Amino acid sequence: MVMFWPIQQELNCISDSGQILGKIKFDVFKDEYIFYPDNESIVLSDLETSNIDDRLSGLKSGQYSIPMQDDD
Repeated sequence: MVMFWPIQQELNCISDSGQILGKIKFDVFKDEYIFYPDNESIVLSDLETSNIDDRLSGLKSGQYSIPMQDDD
């Protein structure tokens, strides 16, 4: 299972053990959400990959959103 924690218009993807797997960010040039691994040496389990893929498709469809932060 992967937890998704919003930070500065991004989502941190965190494993059950508390390890940050990476971030989901919106790429304005490609007009899509993309997962960026925190470390290239991290190997995701099938469940983690599935959870991240589900979140990405939910963001694309509008089922989920990333809250915007107001830095006033």
